[in-house]
Amino acid sequence: MSKPIVAIVGRPNVGKSTLFNILAGDNISIVKDTPGVTRDRIYADCEWLNRKFTLIDTGGIEPESKDVILAQMREQAEIAIATADVIIFLVDVRQGLVDSDEKVATMLRKSKKPVVLVVNKVDNFQKMMADVYEFYNLGIGEPHPVSAVSKLGLGDMLDAVSAHFPESEESEEEDSIPKIAIIGKPNVGKSSIINRIAGEDRVIVSDIAGTTRDAIDTEVEVNGHKYIFIDTAGLRRKSKIKEDLERFSIIRTVSAVDRCDIAILVIDAVEGVTEQDAKVAGIAHERGKGVIIAVNKWDAIEKDDKTIYRFTEKVTEVLSFMPYAEVMYISAKTGQRFNKLFDTIDAVIQNQQLRITTGVLNEILSEAVSMQQPPSDKGKRLKLFYITQVSVKPPSFVIFVNDKELMHFSYTRYIENKIREAFGFKGTPLRFMIRERKEKEQ
Repeated sequence: MSKPIVAIVGRPNVGKSTLFNILAGDNISIVKDTPGVTRDRIYADCEWLNRKFTLIDTGGIEPESKDVILAQMREQAEIAIATADVIIFLVDVRQGLVDSDEKVATMLRKSKKPVVLVVNKVDNFQKMMADVYEFYNLGIGEPHPVSAVSKLGLGDMLDAVSAHFPESEESEEEDSIPKIAIIGKPNVGKSSIINRIAGEDRVIVSDIAGTTRDAIDTEVEVNGHKYIFIDTAGLRRKSKIKEDLERFSIIRTVSAVDRCDIAILVIDAVEGVTEQDAKVAGIAHERGKGVIIAVNKWDAIEKDDKTIYRFTEKVTEVLSFMPYAEVMYISAKTGQRFNKLFDTIDAVIQNQQLRITTGVLNEILSEAVSMQQPPSDKGKRLKLFYITQVSVKPPSFVIFVNDKELMHFSYTRYIENKIREAFGFKGTPLRFMIRERKEKEQ
């Protein structure tokens, strides 16, 4: 099941960023730079009482004028309403109830989405509760007092938020059907790909409402196999502000990738691979999803015998953090290589679920260590005792060593490459956890 999405909405200077940073803590996924990926701090993976959720920041508002503030607050609220499972509406006890709070509250009420009203900057609950109660006038339920700076009241607030998290509604059958998200920048042809997949040559089984995400999931059957395609293409309306449009598309990508097994990253062949493509790809990489890179509009490119080689080289360079991804050259317009697309999806699904026995893994490890000696530091050499696979989707491994500090990233990558040489694992990332074990424990 995908993680619920929680969005923070509010006026300037009510403490949205402070609350976001404190809730995200050290787990802010945007701070942990994925190699080759840089992006704004828009979302973070959080956890409260064993319930994981994705927290999104709907963006700062520059106070140019009251009209502009209100317009931008509406924009924020629309992003939150379209994308989130639960909305935190943040207000400021010191500034009191203001007109723009009431207008945004009206929008949130009409959305029918769960809203948790949070009153920030309540540094003394006993003295300031009368001011907190004023916010009952917004008509969106009980106000929850907090102080983000002093970390007061956050537990009660998170209890109220998590009470709205949906329970898993997926049936076992639906859960077993592979989910494929079509992701990418705006205007690269995502909708055209969905339309081609769901075209007359396919049997459309049903349309499924996209689990509160304002998206439509399309169930398709090909060669006796069912697939659910998650479309991230549709925006309710185009934002006038480019940054907001990009922010919206990234937030929608996070929500779709959380729900999928495989992400198909669509790149525009005419425009070429860009840093924004790397931003979107990084979301799938961080979340351990299978990845297929589909270079669309390939029919529009003038080619010679080296065109594919040059383009693939550029893709590998910009998306260097995901060398495992399968690259395909397609055309939604002509249907070029669409049959091969499903073969590739099936292969990546198999690789995501592949399990290797512990005995075979340790043979690979022994051979790797004998071919390239582990690193040492100040006379102490790294010893690798044992490796075992602990989970799938993505395939994840634990390596037991004598000293974690000596297990450099480059040596972990070397072990990964040896496992890939033996088993391929095309299209899926691999995860490695390093555990320390004293030699006498062996």
